[in-house]
Amino acid sequence: MRRRSQCSAFGALMVLALAVAGCGGGSGLSTSSTTSTNQSAVGFWSGSDSATGLTLQAFINSAGQADFIRGDGVQYIGTVQVSGDTLTLTVDGYTVFGTTFSSGTSTYGIGTVNGTVTTGTSISATLTFTPTGGTQASSTWSLTFSTLSNTASSLSTVAGTYTSGTAPVGGEDPLSAANVAISSAGVISGQDSTSGCVVNGTVTVGDSSYDIYEVAYTLSGCDSTYADLIGLQFTGLAVFNTASPNQFVMGVTAQAASGGPYYGLVTALTAT
Repeated sequence: MRRRSQCSAFGALMVLALAVAGCGGGSGLSTSSTTSTNQSAVGFWSGSDSATGLTLQAFINSAGQADFIRGDGVQYIGTVQVSGDTLTLTVDGYTVFGTTFSSGTSTYGIGTVNGTVTTGTSISATLTFTPTGGTQASSTWSLTFSTLSNTASSLSTVAGTYTSGTAPVGGEDPLSAANVAISSAGVISGQDSTSGCVVNGTVTVGDSSYDIYEVAYTLSGCDSTYADLIGLQFTGLAVFNTASPNQFVMGVTAQAASGGPYYGLVTALTAT
C-alpha cells in the first residue's frame, strides 16, 4: 500500500530571569531570589527520531496541542505541559492509514514524552511508547525550531486552490490526487479524482502570532479502499509552508467509535 505526506519546521528564542538582591544596613546580611519564566514549545519544529532514523516534525499551538509527525506518517498526539524548561506530555500514537506498527500489528498505541525545551531553539526528549498488543520501546527526539513559526497565520493567507502533493510515507492517502479549495472564511472543499473522496471541513486560527492552524474535515463518496473513513470526524493541526511552491500540510486523526479502529492521515496540499 502507499501513502502521501509532507512537513516542515519553525521558531523564536526567549530566556527571562529576574534576580533581586538586597543588603541589610550594617548587619552584613544579604538575601537574593531568582524567578524564571516557563519556556515555550509553541511553533513548528523539525529533527529526527533515533530509533528509526526517520525525520520528525512537530506542530505545537498556543493551547499546547501537539502533533509529532514521523517520516513514515506515524503521528503522536497530545497536550504539552511545560514547567520551567521541563516538557512532558502523554501521547496517543496513530499509524498512517493502511499501515500498522511493526510491533503488535496495531494502528494505535499510547506513550509518554519527557524532556526539555528552550523557547525558539530546541526540544530534546525521550519517547516511551507501546503499541496496542505490542512491546514497549523508547526513542530519543532532537528537534530544532524554525523561524518560519513566527509567520502570522490568517485565513486570507491560506485561502486559495490546491492540488495534493506527494510525500515519502507508506500507507494510503484518500486525498493523494485531490483538487481542494480553501475559502477566505476557512471552508475546505474538494474531491480526489482517484479515490472519489469528497472532503468538507474547516480551517481555523487559534493564535495569529504563529504559523499553526487547526483543521477539521469529513470524507464522503470514497471508493471501497477508503469506505471505512466515510463520515469520520478528522481533526488536527496544519502549517502553511511559505517556501515555493506554497504548501498547506495537515496532520489529522480520527477514531471510528469508542474502542473502535483508529486512523491517521497526513496530506500536503500544494498551492496552484
